[in-house]
Amino acid sequence: MNDLVPILKPLRETGFRFLSAAEFQPLIAATADEVQDLRAAWQDMPLDTYMADAGRYRRRRYAVMNARTLDDLVIEPEQPHFQNLSYNRLNGGIERWYAPIAPHTLHSRVFQSVLGFALDLLSQLAGPHHWHIEAHQFRIEAGPDLPGQPTPEGVHRDGVDFVLVMLVDRQNIERGTTTVHATDGQQLDAFTLTETFDLALLDDHRCLHGVTPVLPKDPHKPAWRDVLVLTFRAQGQQSISTRFRPPALAR
Repeated sequence: MNDLVPILKPLRETGFRFLSAAEFQPLIAATADEVQDLRAAWQDMPLDTYMADAGRYRRRRYAVMNARTLDDLVIEPEQPHFQNLSYNRLNGGIERWYAPIAPHTLHSRVFQSVLGFALDLLSQLAGPHHWHIEAHQFRIEAGPDLPGQPTPEGVHRDGVDFVLVMLVDRQNIERGTTTVHATDGQQLDAFTLTETFDLALLDDHRCLHGVTPVLPKDPHKPAWRDVLVLTFRAQGQQSISTRFRPPALAR
């Protein structure tokens, strides 16, 4: 992997980093055909039927993996997604079973490259760990009378160690601004993922995040926002929150 220092430095200092497609795509060398295949993997997504707000604006697929590096990646059997209510006040507290991410998506070169980038980055950021990895395909749809809610639970933590959010596609929508907050709620930054491979990296112990609702630009045409979310939680070792501190906080 190329030199990651320009990415690691702000992650250590602030707990987050926005990486534009212009910066990230060269790291994984995705071709135009691979970009089209990636976007196509977000078609025909099943509706998320667990929305406690009765919303029908989110489609979703899910997979669980574990790895230290890409070479020892294991894709685990289908299992439910669970979040404690303290992290997800809207939909937490229950097991949620989602349709699996298709094997050809998980094994695609682009998906593997994005995951390999994240694993390499985290090994340098937090040291060697065996990671419990959850992958989420999200499509948020917006209609003329129904804004799409990328984070219906509001500004939140995911209850993991690190989070990667990457835009896959964005069609006929406006807004959808990502906000990053300190643990006391103070807003640290705001940016909008607009291009395929724009991504946000977050230290989930140090930052909260949310996304504003999306609206259709043309109410007579379909409108959606597609993202890939990868979360990483260290297994079998002391919590990252106590093992890793940025230099400014080291004791």
